[in-house]
Amino acid sequence: MSTVWIPPVLRASAGGAKQLDLAGGTVGEVINALISAHPSLESQIRTPDGGLNRFVNVYVNGQDIRYLGGESTVVAAADEVRLLPAMAGGSAGGSTSDGFGGASSPWSR
Repeated sequence: MSTVWIPPVLRASAGGAKQLDLAGGTVGEVINALISAHPSLESQIRTPDGGLNRFVNVYVNGQDIRYLGGESTVVAAADEVRLLPAMAGGSAGGSTSDGFGGASSPWSR
C-alpha cells in the first residue's frame, strides 16, 4: 500500500486523516481508492469528466506526476503520494501599506 499524504485543506473531507495507506498499482488507482474511502473528496480532486482538477498537484516520492506518467505512474507499496493544492495569491490592486501601518514604497510590490 502506498502512503497518501492529505493536505490540511482536504483533511476535513478525509475524516481528519493526515495520511492514509491505500492500495493501487498506479497513481490513478490510489486516487480512486482515496475517493472510494472518502467520496466527498471527489469534487475537490476530480473534474466532472473524471480528470484531475488542475488545482491539485500530485507527487510520487517528491516527483511531479505531470513529468512522469500522469495518473498512469506506477506506484509501489513503499511509495509516498502527496496531494498538494496549487497556490495562487496576491492582490490585483496591490497594497498601500507595508503591513506595519506605514505607506509602502513603489519598489515593494
